[in-house]
Amino acid sequence: MLKIAFDPIYAHPLPEGHRFPMLKYELIPLQLKHEGIIRDQNIFSPEILDEQWICPPHEKTYWEKLKNLNLTYQEEKRTGFPLSAQLVERELRIAQGTIDCCHFTMNFGVAFNVAGGTHHAGSNWGEGFCLLNDQAIAANYLLEKGLAKSILIIDLDVHQGNGTAQIFENNPQVFTFSVHGEKNFPFRKEKSDLDIGLADGVGDQEYLQIISEQLAKLFDQTKPDFVFFLSGVDVLASDKLGKLALTIEGCKQRDFLVFEACKKRNIPVQVSMGGGYSADIKIIVDAHCNTYKVANELYF
Repeated sequence: MLKIAFDPIYAHPLPEGHRFPMLKYELIPLQLKHEGIIRDQNIFSPEILDEQWICPPHEKTYWEKLKNLNLTYQEEKRTGFPLSAQLVERELRIAQGTIDCCHFTMNFGVAFNVAGGTHHAGSNWGEGFCLLNDQAIAANYLLEKGLAKSILIIDLDVHQGNGTAQIFENNPQVFTFSVHGEKNFPFRKEKSDLDIGLADGVGDQEYLQIISEQLAKLFDQTKPDFVFFLSGVDVLASDKLGKLALTIEGCKQRDFLVFEACKKRNIPVQVSMGGGYSADIKIIVDAHCNTYKVANELYF
């Protein structure tokens, strides 16, 4: 069964002027239900994450400041959000949703978090609309619980997964792989285990060739027993912040390559949705829904 983490708080933690990027978290499940891809039993609402799983990967001093709403002005500005208790709760639910999805993948092969992909949050900072790093927290959880020994994080958001790279830079059990726009945010990159920085304007053919070639090498090299996939759709040509030139079909094919690589090796994969900033919300929702549809066709 396709399992999807969703909670209404994902959609409404912000003042009116900040809500547009959050609309997709409501609209994606609605669209999938409308098309008959999912039903209510496919959706679950995560609880609030137990604090024991935050540190590590985040430093205790950072978490205490975040929890108590004591970030400095500069630290809060770096997140892009006006900090609030509701926003922190949202991040805790997102992280728990990703952990829950990890358990569902053990039975079903794949599971999704409608939100998540908060890959700019580092061990002691929040950045770029990310306060806590959901996939880093979940990866650490799997290692601590003995549920995984070798983890591959495939980050295909248009922005480098700098926080994830920094958190795991000295952890040989987690291999971080990021394909992103080289001249895009974050302008100070961290060092993933493998970074591929793309020039502005890269389209379907070049992009898909890179993904196909690298995935084959990485699975042979790292021999993961668990995969995290960050499936941002800000790689689209229509994206306001992306600078790449993928089509909707190219983005869909990218997702197929990742899921096919995991499925044929029988490796569970947790998916967090990541970014998407096209001016037309329908394009964002359609592109994200394609990720679910591809997984549904391959796994179910």
